[in-house]
Amino acid sequence: MRLYLLALNPTDSVTEGFLPAAVRLGLDVTVLTDHADAHLRAYADLPSPPEVVACAVHDFREVVGLISQRAAHEPGFAVFSNSDHLQTQTALTAEYFGRPGKDWRATLRAKNKGQLRRHLAGAGLDTVRCAELAPGQDPSALPELLRAAEVPFPVVVKPREGVASEDVSLVAGPAELVRRAEEVQARRPGAALLVEEFLDGPLHTLETLGDGRRRHVLGGFRTRLSPPPDFVEELLEFVPAHPPAVVAQVLAQLDALGVGLGACHTEFVVQPDGRARIVEVNYRAIGDQCDLMLAAVLGIPLFELVLTAHLGHDLPAGLGEHCAGATLRARNEPVLADRAGTLTAAPGPHEELPGERADGVRLVYRPQRAVGERHEHYRTNRDYLGVIWAVGPDQATADAAVAGFVAANRWEITP
Repeated sequence: MRLYLLALNPTDSVTEGFLPAAVRLGLDVTVLTDHADAHLRAYADLPSPPEVVACAVHDFREVVGLISQRAAHEPGFAVFSNSDHLQTQTALTAEYFGRPGKDWRATLRAKNKGQLRRHLAGAGLDTVRCAELAPGQDPSALPELLRAAEVPFPVVVKPREGVASEDVSLVAGPAELVRRAEEVQARRPGAALLVEEFLDGPLHTLETLGDGRRRHVLGGFRTRLSPPPDFVEELLEFVPAHPPAVVAQVLAQLDALGVGLGACHTEFVVQPDGRARIVEVNYRAIGDQCDLMLAAVLGIPLFELVLTAHLGHDLPAGLGEHCAGATLRARNEPVLADRAGTLTAAPGPHEELPGERADGVRLVYRPQRAVGERHEHYRTNRDYLGVIWAVGPDQATADAAVAGFVAANRWEITP
């Protein structure tokens, strides 16, 4: 069977996760992308590289048309994407051809943060006060929009359909808000902005996987963020099971949104009264090497299971129970640039298996930026120079392994 995989830029999740999993499942893969050259370079050294076809993947009509031209020669096919930006296009394409796929309404609600807020409020589950600024609308209108919506300061301003903490800031007052919105518009002239009340509390994630009939909880993470006003993820620690009352609240909100088939990465805070409030729903697998780490800590073929669900097959009945009983622990920690400049020194890819270490830890480092590249200081996840993760018998051992790798290596940025 052929798998049509929609993608923008190459990612570790696809290159190290989904493509090898597809090979193990016996699938022929065609990557549809608007970054064809980058994908050809990324897969050049793979033992079984996929076919790469240029396609305007942001437009589902182009995807449907291209697959239609080829489908007459295929005995069967599946459609899949792990891109935040392509979930609705993929869902509409799958629906057009009658293939297993996510509900396009659910993917739209997850991606459009304003629609997510309206839908959850309409369902009576959570009301996060917010206001939207349309593309090109004068940011000076924001203070009045916030007053009308009764949104209190401090507020968070973000692209309505953004990702990875880019252009997300906590602002304290009206003048700062207008200035920040003007800056974001200058970088993203076609983007709508969402301004919402700040949801205070420790940040967590819930990782789920469903086959359209049953949804399984795979565990989650505790997340440490950078100090305000930015929201850069600095550390994630694996949690096999959040408190049942918290999980129940998050799952009820995912039910209301229509999240069912496939992987979903949900970020939420827990407030002092035990209330779980969703920050955002990313209707795909967690990224930044956390998905690869999650597969290792749970001891499951995570990427095969995600693809299996998109092929229309049932997931193992006891998957959630298996994951809740995980005994290993894990730490994912990026190395962050602290200034603009050229990366002049950094370690290369590195991996040690448990049998190679006295502490029994699996340790992995993957560069995110090449030596010789120059970048600005973004104050987002784009500042990642590389990601280190470790899976070990307990949290302290995993933490120590990561700290040891950091101490033994150096990353240098020349202004």
